[in-house]
Amino acid sequence: MPHSIDEAFTALPLRSLADAALARARSLGAEHADFRFERVRSAAVRLRDARPSGSSDTTDLGYAVRVVHGGTWGFASGVDLTLAAAARVASQAVAMAKLSAQVIKAAGSDAGASPTPSGLWGRVELADEPVHADRTWISSYEIDPFTVPAEEKAALLADWSARLLAADGVSHVDASLLAVHENKFYADTAGTVTTQQRVRLHPELTAVSVDASSGEFDSMRTLAPPAGRGWEYLTGTGWDWDDELARIPELLAEKMRAPSVEPGLYDLVVDPSNLWLTIHESIGHATELDRALGYEAAYAGTSFATFDQLGKLRYGSELMNVTGDRTAEHGLATIGYDDEGVAAQSWDLVKDGTLVGYQLDRRIARLTGFERSNGCAYADSPAHVPVQRMANVSLRPDPAGLSTEDLIGGVERGVYVVGDRSWSIDMQRYNFQFTGQRFFRIENGRLAGQLKDVAYQATTTDFWGSMAAVGGPGTYVLGGAFNCGKAQPGQVAAVSHGCPSALFRGVNILNTTQEAGR
Repeated sequence: MPHSIDEAFTALPLRSLADAALARARSLGAEHADFRFERVRSAAVRLRDARPSGSSDTTDLGYAVRVVHGGTWGFASGVDLTLAAAARVASQAVAMAKLSAQVIKAAGSDAGASPTPSGLWGRVELADEPVHADRTWISSYEIDPFTVPAEEKAALLADWSARLLAADGVSHVDASLLAVHENKFYADTAGTVTTQQRVRLHPELTAVSVDASSGEFDSMRTLAPPAGRGWEYLTGTGWDWDDELARIPELLAEKMRAPSVEPGLYDLVVDPSNLWLTIHESIGHATELDRALGYEAAYAGTSFATFDQLGKLRYGSELMNVTGDRTAEHGLATIGYDDEGVAAQSWDLVKDGTLVGYQLDRRIARLTGFERSNGCAYADSPAHVPVQRMANVSLRPDPAGLSTEDLIGGVERGVYVVGDRSWSIDMQRYNFQFTGQRFFRIENGRLAGQLKDVAYQATTTDFWGSMAAVGGPGTYVLGGAFNCGKAQPGQVAAVSHGCPSALFRGVNILNTTQEAGR
């Protein structure tokens, strides 16, 4: 069903506020200025054992002006929807740029520094971008979840929870639904003007089993990923909820009885429901070029994939092909235009196992010699400045690749990993450890029951270098998360990662209970 931008958003004085702000910035000598107006509505419904346990419905509305003045960034934001207020916010952004220039000059003088190739004290310059005048983009969904009554949402979650609670061995059920409707208007002094609308959902149910005699307990969560979809995602399009809910109780009961894993080297077949998170942590963050240059070192960390290794670093096996993508249908990081007016693109990050690209915004692109940004600037609210954020980073399937069952069939002694759970990775995105929702022993090409207390551990390049087979398009799933954090002050972004099932040879398996006891 085609949609149009919400009338309540387009009825706001978007153009006149932008014109007032940009005109003031120009008159004060800004080399560049952009205006961004946002309305972000977020709602959550939570149930515990089929009974309501909490809900929220909030709207963040306001605008921001960002400038480059004298080669320095300036930023300010406001909520007063008058032309005078918009012009005043632009003046504040220019004043902030002037103050920042003084601070940078003083800091450079104290350190004996001068403008350097790293850009630490250098002028802010932006990579060129074609003008995109009067463009509109709307994400792919059928039913806006905010048109569905809250009572209907809670009733569906209660029904699903009741199904799980009725099964033997299920002691408790937690259920939640997060929904976001995001509108953005952008205009800049080059002439780009864009209006966008995005919808996304994150449904989740967790069944908990408690053994009253021993006190032992465990849980199992649905595998359905968050997605850039509408209410239809919960009512039949995009996921088979009936099948998943029917299977969880038996799988959880088996997990409660499962033996603890013997640590050692195993071949792993990793399901997309788990592998997406490994991609996020070991590839997605590692190929953010601001991190690789050290700009996030104080908070989010750096990257082992440093800029001098572009075109040289052997990231993984020759089967490894990874893209950054702002265009994937239903992707959480899918857009029409980023928060610097850059059109959405898809590009290579790793090709045939070699690092060939990074994620960029306009400043980082110009600083490092790229002709153009690939559209990775994003702010999570009108009160925050855009920062370089992750695209949908995805491992491409093998067009002639095997099914998951056939990948398992090629393993004599191994483990099949399903669903994400906990993770740990160092600040350079190099040494990591991941657990999961379900682990199955593989013996002679067949699944031979579940295991528990399992974690797999490796370095990034060793893990991806051990990838011996990539599943076909039929195994490909777009996973993701709502809560990727970065920057100071902290911001949160939603991002998807698509991948097929994949086979990895000789990966180190840890027993988490033994590790915890050390």
